[in-house]
Amino acid sequence: MSTLTGTHGSPKTGGRFSARVLTVTGMFSAIAIVLMLFEIPLWFAPNFYKIDFSEVPVLIGAFTFGPIVGVTIELIKILVNLLINGTTTAGIGELANFLIGSALVIPSAIIYQKKKNLKGATIGLIVGTVMLIIVGSLLNAYVLLPAYSKAFHMPIDALVGMGTAVNPSINSLSTFILLAVAPFNLIKGVIVSIITILLYKKIGIIINQDSNI
Repeated sequence: MSTLTGTHGSPKTGGRFSARVLTVTGMFSAIAIVLMLFEIPLWFAPNFYKIDFSEVPVLIGAFTFGPIVGVTIELIKILVNLLINGTTTAGIGELANFLIGSALVIPSAIIYQKKKNLKGATIGLIVGTVMLIIVGSLLNAYVLLPAYSKAFHMPIDALVGMGTAVNPSINSLSTFILLAVAPFNLIKGVIVSIITILLYKKIGIIINQDSNI
């Protein structure tokens, strides 16, 4: 049977995080921070929506040591990026991005921890991608876009107009979410999930886990 297995132990040893977990958390956080620097715009959304692959090390860490470690890596990469680049939204955008990333990572890791094989990883990532789309759409509509509107002194209609420029079918906030934000998160979730599955076996072996496909 094809399997994709990771550690079966707890990330804690003697009531505290083991040295290996802390080391891997730091390593994956550093990789995630670097990956955030490389962004790819998509043709169907305004150019301020860009895909990066920083969720890949977050997911691998979460699959290896559980959702708490995954969320920790997600938080570290957001905080470091905030320190390096600052914020235009008083931290609101960073909080929303943390919640969006966690929406992918948490359900993916929880499901995988209950069924540590390729099927469990696939189901977890599918559920995580669905949650990414839902949470991402809601937070963009009610948090991120209003925050950017305030930060850049632009009405939301102007932001919607940037969507209209790349897709004439976008003519309202709801169509902006449906035709730009949701597909963006779908594509990101699918690409990140595929890369995670392809890399997890090799990286699991490197950090001494019994990862097999």
